[in-house]
Amino acid sequence: MDLGQIEAKILALSPFVRHISLTRRNGALHAVVTPDFKALAQAQIINIENQIRWYVLEIYNFDAPKDAKIRSHEIIKPAHAKEFSFDTEEPLYLSLLDFLASHAKEKITPSSHLELDLGFDSLDFVTLLLFVEESFGVKLDEAALASLLVVGDLYLHIRTHATCQAAKQKSWREILEPKKPIGLRYSPFIMFLYKTLLYPFFRLYFRLELRGRDNIPNTPCIIAPSHQSMLDGFLIEATLPYGILKRTFFLAFELVFGTKLLKPVADNGQTILINQDKNLLYALQKTAQPLREDANIVIFPEGARTRDGNLLEFRPFFAILAKEFNVPVVPVLIDGSFEALPPGKRFFRPKKIHVHYLEPIFPEGLRVEEIVKRTREAIEEDIVTRIA
Repeated sequence: MDLGQIEAKILALSPFVRHISLTRRNGALHAVVTPDFKALAQAQIINIENQIRWYVLEIYNFDAPKDAKIRSHEIIKPAHAKEFSFDTEEPLYLSLLDFLASHAKEKITPSSHLELDLGFDSLDFVTLLLFVEESFGVKLDEAALASLLVVGDLYLHIRTHATCQAAKQKSWREILEPKKPIGLRYSPFIMFLYKTLLYPFFRLYFRLELRGRDNIPNTPCIIAPSHQSMLDGFLIEATLPYGILKRTFFLAFELVFGTKLLKPVADNGQTILINQDKNLLYALQKTAQPLREDANIVIFPEGARTRDGNLLEFRPFFAILAKEFNVPVVPVLIDGSFEALPPGKRFFRPKKIHVHYLEPIFPEGLRVEEIVKRTREAIEEDIVTRIA
């Protein structure tokens, strides 16, 4: 295996990788990636880890032989060319620092990178942009933030443009409330057509085994399936009772379902498309809209398809919605779709698929973290039961 050739192939895949070095770690390939931070900023990308992991390394892994797949990686953080000389005891800086500390576990310095050092994700970025606007009168969007991801740079920009100073943080209820009405497109006939065509296909070709539909409440809820393949959203469409399906929307990424092939499906399939690097606030508000209209929303808590069959980390937005709108979460185990359509494969395999709707989790008395934990544990326990 020529590591140099693999490195060259990855560099050719993306303009956002400046350098990559591959080594063997515990018998598997490990990548050390130096991003092109200037190119990322110009492309207005703020979720750098997401970009490198899913749209560079995993794209390479799709077609790579098993022993040449990259199993782990690390990202080299930007070396700041200048020293920050401002007084870190300035009240405005301390106010910003207090906010950042409430979202980050790592020690914060002026040279800390919001994502790569402090672990900020899309939800954190939304609350940060709102905090800066409400507290200092500085309106930023994701495009501007892409060039201000280092704490010192962000602070200097705020200090230069601030028109007020009074630390204010909005609640999630306030964040999710849109300033203008948001319209949703209901397509009951198309949803009926999808279900009518998909369900017999899944039953015959994948020997679909369906259980637990009685666990789906007739009241608004959040359906939270595990995510193994591109089949999963269609499996939910096929297996929901029609009376529930026609009042159900699906959350999906624009990069996947915004393509020429899949966008017509999304446009006519009650799908809400989001882009993690722009219009995040509107995307979150639109995702909440079905619950405002007493409808349902399907959110995959992992936020991405598994690449090895194991569960990924669960992201908390579905639990925030459950808490704020006081609606139950219905965990769903989808098992077998990983084998039926593995990552990077274009053709289905006739593997047996199981879909199990589990007992709903009600948010009363639970913190967001507890809702996330119980949802994941319900799916994990069902996995163990199936294996046993």
